[in-house]
Amino acid sequence: MSIDFCSNRHLMEELLGFFGVLEEERAPQPLAQEVEPCAAEYQLFPHQRDVARRAELVLSEYPGKALLHMPTGSGKTRTAMNLVVRHLASRERTLVCWLAQSSELLEQAAQEFQRAWRHIGNRELPIYRYWGPYKPDISDARDGILIAGFAKLYALYQRDANMLMRLGDRASLTVVDEAHQSVAPTYRSLIQGLHTKRPTNRLLGLSATPGRTWNDLAADAELATFFGEKKITLDIPGHADPVAYLILEGYLARPIFRLLKAETVDSLATGVNLDGGAEYSDEILEGLALNQKRNQQILAEAEALLSRHQRVILFATSVRHAKLMAAILVTKGYDAEVVTAETPQGARERIIRKFKSSDSTPKIICNFGVLTTGFDAPRTSAALIARPTYSLVLYSQMVGRAIRGTKQGGNETAEIVTVVDPELPGFGSIAQAFLNWEDVWSTARPGRKNNE
Repeated sequence: MSIDFCSNRHLMEELLGFFGVLEEERAPQPLAQEVEPCAAEYQLFPHQRDVARRAELVLSEYPGKALLHMPTGSGKTRTAMNLVVRHLASRERTLVCWLAQSSELLEQAAQEFQRAWRHIGNRELPIYRYWGPYKPDISDARDGILIAGFAKLYALYQRDANMLMRLGDRASLTVVDEAHQSVAPTYRSLIQGLHTKRPTNRLLGLSATPGRTWNDLAADAELATFFGEKKITLDIPGHADPVAYLILEGYLARPIFRLLKAETVDSLATGVNLDGGAEYSDEILEGLALNQKRNQQILAEAEALLSRHQRVILFATSVRHAKLMAAILVTKGYDAEVVTAETPQGARERIIRKFKSSDSTPKIICNFGVLTTGFDAPRTSAALIARPTYSLVLYSQMVGRAIRGTKQGGNETAEIVTVVDPELPGFGSIAQAFLNWEDVWSTARPGRKNNE
């Protein structure tokens, strides 16, 4: 009869003991920590979580629309995308439409959705890119996210009005970036076509500047009415000024504003309509672009900024001006690029990618008409605003390109130089911009109880 020692642990121990072979004591397996941190791969800051919670509450109530008001650089896109992903994950089959004007904003939204859904999503979903050169077939889009440019979607609407109705039947949530533009006739028709098709559809606007102007209450009130006077504002208990809190805590850089008084002629301001909402005429802007003394001042300031900062953005007065500034800076040995609406998409992406790189060589982008929104380059620490404007919206957007704080991969301080021209009204800082439009919105604080 054979004995299987290997299968009998007791007999094996007896045999090994007879020959004096003792088995070493095995070290006990380490236990898992009783309290172990579990990181969130797509986390929000506390103030973002609070405003997202309140926005979700307001959207769940009739009429299901609101405007999310957060300062430039405080993470509007990330906060809103968290809402979008949770909305999609809670429904087995539904469509979200995300609308914006510029390709930068649209691509930013697509990339942000990819990051968010990868960590929070619960099934495979398509992203429909519908702007510029992209031509996906959206006739059967029923689940996922449609990220569409206003111009392209409106062109489709003109060709096939029924398509917008079909999208409205499928889209349970529409998000409008830079929502202060929503009441423009073409934008309004698209947004209403999507939001009002079914009573359960929701509408969320995003804006750092919840008004169309700074001095036309009727135009601003129209925007407030469009979103049901439901504005979900970044609201920090114990802090009257949310922007000051964000700077204090390092979410935004501390902006240092300086004025550069330009040597221009007063006649350029002839015919400027100070009470209107329109911008300065092309004639005025081109006149400034050709002013030699003004350009010498701007170039000297740009060189000074490049001696102190690694990433600088210059907002020129025209396309010609942007090209001229970049060309002169290149001849002086600086790494300067130009980006305008005329810049081909591929070249624009290459320039922006280089600007965002970790290369320590100081770089400057001279631009006109673009990069005021959707341009997220946290290392940018200086802005030279050579374009005059009496649009508080536009000025705030230009300043916002350089004020990412350290907690968002940015800087402790940001230098903002604004060129001031004689007789041309404009702005020198945005200290009060966040609170500028409060009088045209409801005094109620949606989503927050009165005693909070």
